[in-house]
Amino acid sequence: MTHEELKALDSQYILHTYGRNDVDIDHGTNATLYDLAGKEYIDFCAGIGVNSVGTANKAWQAAISAQIGKLGHISNLFYTQPCALLAQKLCERSGMAGVFFGNSGAEGNEGIIKLARKYSYDKYGKGRSTILTLTHSFHGRTVTTLAATGQDKLHDSFFPFTEGFRYAEPTMDAIQAVAGDDVCAVLVELVQGEGGVNPLDQDFVTALDQLCHEKDWLLLCDEVQCGLGRTGSLFTWQQYGVKPAACSFAKGIAGGLPMGGFLVDAPYFDVMGPGTHGSTFGGNPVSAAAACAVLDILTDQELEQVKEKGAYMKKAIEEMALPCLGAIKGMGLMLGIDVKPGHTNKELCTLLIQNGLLALTAGPGLRFLPPLTITYEEIDKGLAIFKDTLKDIQ
Repeated sequence: MTHEELKALDSQYILHTYGRNDVDIDHGTNATLYDLAGKEYIDFCAGIGVNSVGTANKAWQAAISAQIGKLGHISNLFYTQPCALLAQKLCERSGMAGVFFGNSGAEGNEGIIKLARKYSYDKYGKGRSTILTLTHSFHGRTVTTLAATGQDKLHDSFFPFTEGFRYAEPTMDAIQAVAGDDVCAVLVELVQGEGGVNPLDQDFVTALDQLCHEKDWLLLCDEVQCGLGRTGSLFTWQQYGVKPAACSFAKGIAGGLPMGGFLVDAPYFDVMGPGTHGSTFGGNPVSAAAACAVLDILTDQELEQVKEKGAYMKKAIEEMALPCLGAIKGMGLMLGIDVKPGHTNKELCTLLIQNGLLALTAGPGLRFLPPLTITYEEIDKGLAIFKDTLKDIQ
């Protein structure tokens, strides 16, 4: 099949909900990918942070192959070994008490929203169900997670949205201004992803955590994009010195297979009992086996490498001093780069992709989310394309 044949087939049968780049990707290894015609690309997006251990990782492949030959699916009415082993790995490495498995980040966020509201209802009764979220946040594409998202431009077309959310800038004054007796939780991304790669201020997070304890609000962390090693620790909250009541996860957990869910701290382990929540494919044995392999690959030593690779990329980009770009921000291998007035992030991103570097946008800037296993050779090749593409753009 040629590229044009693939485009025509896609356009005819798949709903046009995505603004695709004029590129196909056919195969690859780690962070080096190829299209149908054999053109090489360096992958600085990892399927938007999903391919955490790169493309075609051997250990990941072996785990999937072994499990799919035994049992593909059975349902959560029965026990399966990969699901239980994955739960143990996640809880032991995070210090959390329990986990619920679903399929996506939006599903994980829906779960922690339900958890917070049920905890509050069981303890305080009706009238205490509002959840505070931050401006520029993004929590998913369902009607409820869109309502939780602090971006007005996404609050359109799908009325009525789920009620019970209020939004604040990431300052304590702003939080206090929208607080009230009806609040049960605060939901935050410690590094906002889609809103522009915005790490939250440490002092703000510390004060917010303290306020949540004082008010018996649940601190909920959306770690869909910044979790699972992306910022250099298994979960980003581990670097902020707080422990949320619950955190959602997805994207990189299964290295490319669909999986999501949420973790809860010990006091909230029994909030969701039988019949209160469920997911047909949650904890699927094949995805769980893949996720076990991912966690085995992403050791604490490997996550230290994520921090070092991120610092290496940051320094290299800063030293380029490209005239069309501004500050670089982020943590680990979750990096955002401001675009100066006169150009758009979409324009620059398109040029990078055309020249063989798969990149992303976020908010008004560029965004890099390479595989956590990317090699320094692949980083250098990608950065060379980055510099050569943008160096003459004023």
